[in-house]
Amino acid sequence: MKVYPSQKIRNVAIVAHQGAGKTSLTEGLIFNTGVINRLGKVDEGNTVADYHPEEIKRNITVNTSLVACEWQDHKINILDTPGFTDFFGEVEGSVRVADSLVMVMDAVAGVEVSTELIWDLADEKQVPIIVFINKMDRENADFYKVLDSLPKMLSRHTVAVQLPIGQEAAFSGVVDLITRKAYKYDNGKAVEIAIPENMADDVEHYREVLIEVAAEGEDDITIKYLDGEELTDEEIVTGLKAGIAGGKVVPVLCGSALKNIGVSTLADFLNKYAPSPLNKLDEALAKKPTALFVFKTLADAFVGKISLFKVYQGTLKGDTVLFNPNKEIDEKLGQLSTLQGKTSVQVSEINLGDIGIVAKLTQTGTNDTLAAKNLDIKFEPIDFSTPTLRVAIAPKSKGDEDKLGNAIARLLEEDPTLRYEKNVETKQTILTGMGETHINIVMERLQRKFGVEVNTIDLRIPYRETIRGTASHVEGKHKKQSGGHGQFGHVFIDMEPCYDRDFVFEEKIFGGSVPKQYIPAVEKGIRESMVEGILAGYTVSNIKVTLTDGSYHDVDSSEMAFKIAANLAFKKACEQAKPILLEPVMDVEILVPDQFMGDIMGDMNSRRGRIMGMEKFGKVQKIKAQAPLAEMVRYSIDLKSITQGRGKFTMTFSRYEEVPGMIADKVIAAAKAEKENS
Repeated sequence: MKVYPSQKIRNVAIVAHQGAGKTSLTEGLIFNTGVINRLGKVDEGNTVADYHPEEIKRNITVNTSLVACEWQDHKINILDTPGFTDFFGEVEGSVRVADSLVMVMDAVAGVEVSTELIWDLADEKQVPIIVFINKMDRENADFYKVLDSLPKMLSRHTVAVQLPIGQEAAFSGVVDLITRKAYKYDNGKAVEIAIPENMADDVEHYREVLIEVAAEGEDDITIKYLDGEELTDEEIVTGLKAGIAGGKVVPVLCGSALKNIGVSTLADFLNKYAPSPLNKLDEALAKKPTALFVFKTLADAFVGKISLFKVYQGTLKGDTVLFNPNKEIDEKLGQLSTLQGKTSVQVSEINLGDIGIVAKLTQTGTNDTLAAKNLDIKFEPIDFSTPTLRVAIAPKSKGDEDKLGNAIARLLEEDPTLRYEKNVETKQTILTGMGETHINIVMERLQRKFGVEVNTIDLRIPYRETIRGTASHVEGKHKKQSGGHGQFGHVFIDMEPCYDRDFVFEEKIFGGSVPKQYIPAVEKGIRESMVEGILAGYTVSNIKVTLTDGSYHDVDSSEMAFKIAANLAFKKACEQAKPILLEPVMDVEILVPDQFMGDIMGDMNSRRGRIMGMEKFGKVQKIKAQAPLAEMVRYSIDLKSITQGRGKFTMTFSRYEEVPGMIADKVIAAAKAEKENS
């Protein structure tokens, strides 16, 4: 593939709600541009962009695919993104490097959940949007209904630049409102025809609307329009370009990706109207030292690690050494390439604003900067969504246990929305993902890529135990005689609650009843005993223990004997000091549209939660609440269900509180049953 100057590059992310036809549109674009000679289909599992096994199995996009194509002396870098909200991190990464988005909408369904989420993200990042109303050949397809709904549900000024010829099964082409030309399609190629007579009035009406919007793009054109002068086609184009690049105007096109109608016209439109990287990057940056940003990492079974990047300064050539300021290391970049799905295409260099790939970087990962030596630059990282669905996993075999850590580490390189931890208190391995589908696919990848099989198990809540009463002068005595040296340790302790610290140990020994060299062993014995409480085997916290008295034997006493004596005293003291069960309580922040407020508050009350406050947060409401962790295990799934996928939440630890009696009884009974079964 040849090298293109910045002004001839289009970095376009294809985005949409699941099922709107993004991948089919990508397939049509690359078919028309000559990358492939046969149109693949998602349901047949043979498209260029959806090539991963999990995508073929489910007929959904899971990973962003880069497909570079050439069209009329331009290079279009297509980023085909997932529409399923479990993989929204892929969209966030693509929006970061895209210079425009093609928002695909179903001509029947119109604006859907992911449409709104992605639109909000584009508003936040100020990325231009082009709408393509797809599936115009479907039953009940209605271009005008979708067009009219856009201003009611979404920000920015939406305006038709095309009208459909026919509808549903009769859909056959489009009318270009700028040039007043009509086209039908033959194997994807646009063939000019006369504008149907019955469309003349609509064409004039919607063209007037388009001219009015285009006139707002530049001041000189606005003045001319307001003075009543007629705008030329060139002025309409200039005004429309400026409006799109500035994020004020969203042009609306239409077609059928599966029938390859309107797809080549979309490619023409991208070349002419979609902004180049120079919309955001100064052309003078091309002459400065090289700097690039890695926005995605792939792990290939044969090639190894593949890094996808965008050049934000200078020009990148192969066999170059760049510095990674995030990791403070040098990286050697070998052969440069681009991608067409899973196929690598070599290039000699990559210009300012272009997207490319390089293989086998040693330590550089997603969100890292690579720059020329002594260049003080580090690009702002992508703010990926925080995963909220936690599941516990366990290897199926001992052999899998040894391989699991390394396999997860490899997956974490690819997926910034995945989290992994080993919980010290519950002794469980926890995966945190964006949703059930995300977690299921992670588990499939573990088996397919690394041969590691895991099961999901019930998530254990890290309950704790403490006391509400006191215990005084509790004895612990360990005495054992079995020939030779015996074992002797003898202590008396007091126990009381300690609300501001997990554990406090004091000693008030008089007259050397417990020699000083054994006092640390007593403390150690207490600390070790706190790992497993007497109610349900959970960690004990918020207690103060005072060593008050004891005795020893000149020959038989030892550190081990005093540790055992301390353990015996600890258990007795806990029983006397009114032991209780504590549960973690979380601070929860929920972002939801207004219409779901009542449902969310009712649901939170059912979870033993407390609403702490509400406030307006942009276009949505922010609800602040507190709820026990035990009630929030499936909240990620339930919130999606309640809000039709529109709600988000974050959760952080607040404190421990006493578990209500009936619930505590169930937890204790379950813990005892589990211990007996094991």
